[in-house]
Amino acid sequence: MNIMALFNALPGACAQGLVWGIMAIGVYITYKILDLADLSVDGSMCTGGAVCVMMMLSGHSVGVSLLAAFLAGVLAGLATGIFHTAMGIPAILAGILTQLGLYSINLRIMGNRANQALSASQYDLLISLRNVKDVPFYQNTLLICLIIIVILIAVLYWFFGTALGCSIRATGSNPNMSRAQGINTDFCKLLGLMVSNGIVAFSGGLLAQYQGFADVNMGRGAIVIGLAAVIIGEVIFRRVRGNFAFTLATVAFGAIIYYLVLQVVLWLGLNANDLKLLSALVVAVFLAIPHIREKYFAKPVKPAKKGGEPRA
Repeated sequence: MNIMALFNALPGACAQGLVWGIMAIGVYITYKILDLADLSVDGSMCTGGAVCVMMMLSGHSVGVSLLAAFLAGVLAGLATGIFHTAMGIPAILAGILTQLGLYSINLRIMGNRANQALSASQYDLLISLRNVKDVPFYQNTLLICLIIIVILIAVLYWFFGTALGCSIRATGSNPNMSRAQGINTDFCKLLGLMVSNGIVAFSGGLLAQYQGFADVNMGRGAIVIGLAAVIIGEVIFRRVRGNFAFTLATVAFGAIIYYLVLQVVLWLGLNANDLKLLSALVVAVFLAIPHIREKYFAKPVKPAKKGGEPRA
C-alpha cells in the first residue's frame, strides 16, 4: 500500500465531503429541526443534478442553473409537504411517494436518458473534480465549497432566528404546544420541507458539476449519507457547546469525516463493489456509539441520601 496514494486522494475525498455536507445540512432541517423522516431526499438530489445539467447544456449560466436546481427541489419538498399535511399521509410514506414520482420526472428532465454528461472543458463550471489540486486558489473546489457552506450556514442562522424560523423550530420541538400558541404547524412543516429539499437539490447541482454528469441514480443512498453526517458530527462534538451555526458546521464536518473514512478503507484494499455495505456499517457504528457509551461506559448514578442534612 502506497501511503502517497492515500494522501493524493484525500483532497478529493474532502471536496466530495463538502458537497455532500451541503446535502446533509438539508437533511438536518427535516431530521433534527422538524423531527420528520423525509425519504424524498434521494429523488430531490437527483432532480437538482438533472435540472442543473440540462440548464447548462441549454446555454444558461451556472448561477441560473443552480437557482433552477434549488427551485426544483423546493417544488419536490412542496409535493411531500402537501402529501403529509393536506392529505394526512405519514411523513415517511409521503417521502417515499415523492421519491417514486421523481424517478420518472428525472428521466423526463434528462430527455428520457439515464445520464447526461457535462464536460468541464466545454462549460464554465463552478466546481469540478479537475480543480481539486494544482489550480489557482480562486478556482479550487475545496475553497469554493467551503465558501458556499459558510454562506449557507449564515443564511440559515439568520432565517431560523426570525419569527418564522422560530415557528418552524417550535413545530418540530412540540407541535401541540405550537398549535396552542397559534402557530400554523402545517404551514411550518410545508415550508421546512421546501427549504430542506431545495438545499438538497442545490447540492445535487453541485455534485453533478463536480463529477461531470447527472445520473438518474446519483441520489441513491443520499439519506443514509446525510444521517451519517448528522450523527458523526453529534458524536464527535457532543461535549462542545455551540450555537445553531456551530451545529450546522458540525454536520458538514461529519460528511467530510464520512468520506475520509471511506477513502482510507478503500486504500486498505476493500472491493469498491462493497462500498454500500461499508457505508451501512459506518452509519450503524456511529448510530450505536451513543447507546453503547451510555449503557456500558456511563458513570453510575449515586443514590440520593435519605433524610435531610444534619443540623449544626
